[in-house]
Amino acid sequence: MHLHHNSKRIAQWLLSITVVMLLTACGFHLRGAADLPFKTIYLGFSPNSTVGVELRRNIRASGGEVVDKADQAEAVLKVLADTRDKQVLTLNTNGRVREYALFQRFTFSVADPKGVVLIPPTAIVLRRVITYDENQELAKQAEEVLLYRDMQSDLVQQILRRLAASKTALATENVDPEP
Repeated sequence: MHLHHNSKRIAQWLLSITVVMLLTACGFHLRGAADLPFKTIYLGFSPNSTVGVELRRNIRASGGEVVDKADQAEAVLKVLADTRDKQVLTLNTNGRVREYALFQRFTFSVADPKGVVLIPPTAIVLRRVITYDENQELAKQAEEVLLYRDMQSDLVQQILRRLAASKTALATENVDPEP
């Protein structure tokens, strides 16, 4: 019995080491801070925008600085649209809603203070599906709030990735072609 227990423990230990080695071999690593191509940015969000607050926090965590005036920034993010929508997906046999699709649509552009476009108008559309049960109205409302919050975090990460990706576009534009 004791020998069986030790061999089981060794097998678990070997399996754990194998999983760790496979994860490191496949290139898996945690997402780090965004590598932004500018030191300062002005965010054109309304003061009470939850997306703006979360984006500001993530930019600061990445080493960037969010300034209060557009003329003080190396980049100016302009919000062109930010909407949420809820659409019925399916109905049950009684004609009552069974599923909804939640949408968040966000469009933005980024320019320098002189108006040179760094990122042209870019749309991000996020979608989540939520089942509905009128017997669990409060729980479904809370779930909807959580899904919108998750979509907001996803939106902020996508904006950060697009801002970081603009670094390669800026680098290729700034390279002078040889005569």
